[in-house]
Amino acid sequence: MTSTGVDAWRLADIPDQAGRTVIVTGTSVGGLGHHTALELARRGARVVLAGRSPAKLDETAETIDEEVPGAALERLEVDLADLGSVRRAAEAATAFGPVDVLVNNAGVMGTPRQVTADGLELQLATNHFGPFLLTGLLLPQLLASHDATVVTVSSGMHRAARSAPLGDPRVHHGRYSKWAAYSRSKLANLLFTYELDRRARAKELPLKALAAHPGFAGTHLAANGQYGRPSGGIATILDATVRAVSQSAARGAWPLLMAATADLPGSTYVGPNGLGELTGTPQVVTSTALSHDEAAQRRLWELSEETTGIRYP
Repeated sequence: MTSTGVDAWRLADIPDQAGRTVIVTGTSVGGLGHHTALELARRGARVVLAGRSPAKLDETAETIDEEVPGAALERLEVDLADLGSVRRAAEAATAFGPVDVLVNNAGVMGTPRQVTADGLELQLATNHFGPFLLTGLLLPQLLASHDATVVTVSSGMHRAARSAPLGDPRVHHGRYSKWAAYSRSKLANLLFTYELDRRARAKELPLKALAAHPGFAGTHLAANGQYGRPSGGIATILDATVRAVSQSAARGAWPLLMAATADLPGSTYVGPNGLGELTGTPQVVTSTALSHDEAAQRRLWELSEETTGIRYP
């Protein structure tokens, strides 16, 4: 489903970003977050690189600076799987002042069952609860910009979710399916986006929430999820296979960039325009009926507040 006027979006359509502050999570070199940060920095934004490893943040900053000498880059250490880390990062982020755009990009995919220090399943913790808490804690800075955009990265895999993750997140029943868990976490991204945007409109807050997905992009996500590393042995083989049949991570970042910078209404979902939304130029796309279930959106919101201990205004 295309949207007139934006179906032929290109990088050249990104407007000047000078004077704007953007936080991008998950910015390891070669990934979607790296390419998103790069293009925003290229157009003058002050970009806050957010990630778990100071060494990787430095590596990304150095890589961007090679292409954009003098880029305005900041670093923010955060592990989205750890709610304590998210709270510390949000406290540190107050130093950045008003935030114009938050791109919730960081995530994990298809990992074996793991439980975080907070007692949560790793994929739902990293992909949903961490970003939910981070967005809420950054909300005062987002609203201080007077025209904030929150972009949360979902996936075409949300379509495989048979139900929303609305049970007790610290209780597990039955056999664990890593791909079912991943699909539910990506559905949660959309439920969160639509509920956040509706709440912002109802309260007349200067904020809009959008979602995006990269299609089938050649990142390290699959290898990291399966083997805990992007290279070495079978991880290298999987990584090379993914890259051989997918579009580049740079192109995969285009839907994120469109959602973050184009003149689109809240609750818009952006993805590639190719067959199966796997590759192609970004456009406005649709999501499943389950993602638009307002009762599920509200229940997940309440559950997320209970789990993370935050109350949005």
